[in-house]
Amino acid sequence: MIGDVVADHGLWFRVESGATASSVRRAAERLGRQVELGEQRVADLAIVAAEITSNLVKHAQEGTLLLRPVRRGGRAGVELVAIDSGPGMADLALSSADGHSTTGTLGIGLGAIVRQASRFDGYSLPGRGTVLVVQVWDGPVPEPDWAGALARPITGEQVSGDGYAVRVVDGRRQVLVCDGLGHGPLAAAATGAALAAFRTAPAGSPATVVQHLHRAMSHTRGAALAVAEPDPVSGLLRYAGLGNIAAMIVAAGERRRGLVSLPGIAGHQRPSVREYDYPFPSGATLVMHSDGVTDRWDLADYPGLASRAPLLAAATLIRDAGIRRDDACVLVARAEP
Repeated sequence: MIGDVVADHGLWFRVESGATASSVRRAAERLGRQVELGEQRVADLAIVAAEITSNLVKHAQEGTLLLRPVRRGGRAGVELVAIDSGPGMADLALSSADGHSTTGTLGIGLGAIVRQASRFDGYSLPGRGTVLVVQVWDGPVPEPDWAGALARPITGEQVSGDGYAVRVVDGRRQVLVCDGLGHGPLAAAATGAALAAFRTAPAGSPATVVQHLHRAMSHTRGAALAVAEPDPVSGLLRYAGLGNIAAMIVAAGERRRGLVSLPGIAGHQRPSVREYDYPFPSGATLVMHSDGVTDRWDLADYPGLASRAPLLAAATLIRDAGIRRDDACVLVARAEP
């Protein structure tokens, strides 16, 4: 049963029939009030949630929806990420316009979402499916993010043992991907300890931060994790990892480059931590993921996706490369938005 408070990692819904719509709408309204949106924006959010759910029911194959709070600069809004493996759309912009319909309806679905949303973005390929990212805020919309990620629990679990965090401290842009050992609440507790320690860690290099996380997690079952720091000034990416977190740099015209994580479990024994520097030119993309995502993906298979919002890329990869029999997490980052 859904609790009264929606945690920052959000709620996942499998949208298989119209019966899910009321649950999604109620959860969206509750979350809107939780983050203190005004009543008009809560009503707008309810419309967005209902229309997204309706579109997933009508068009999607294996449709899922993530509902979660988003926080920027002391403010909070609501984000919805809709993912489907359905037929896809040849022209998402046209399908998002008022009056356009693919099923003989009034065609107000995606158009209504665009009108009510503070930010609307999407990526679709015929035969591959569609990803939509919608945010609802009160007042001005924050600047686009330089990193985007999502984590999904293994089928049958309510919480994911995989997680991520993003921070900027003393000018350093750093990201973390963590995979708590096993599944369920104990794995989620290990990852939760890592995320909390990461957010409050003193400024330092990725290797220094990994050592800090290792010490902070000694009371947990442990985790595989990695910290990356893209630096647009030097054109380098600094990276330190323990265990089976996969990380790749994708740059235009080049083969993707895998990054080195050393064997070990953060929180257990005394792992060897080493930091590596990699070229990270302007326009390059960093992709990090847990072992709940296969590495048999290629951004070249998704025309234009490498230059789109990082969250669109992360959601697309977790849809196509995520493993349902494991927790899964994907993070995508760039040196600049």
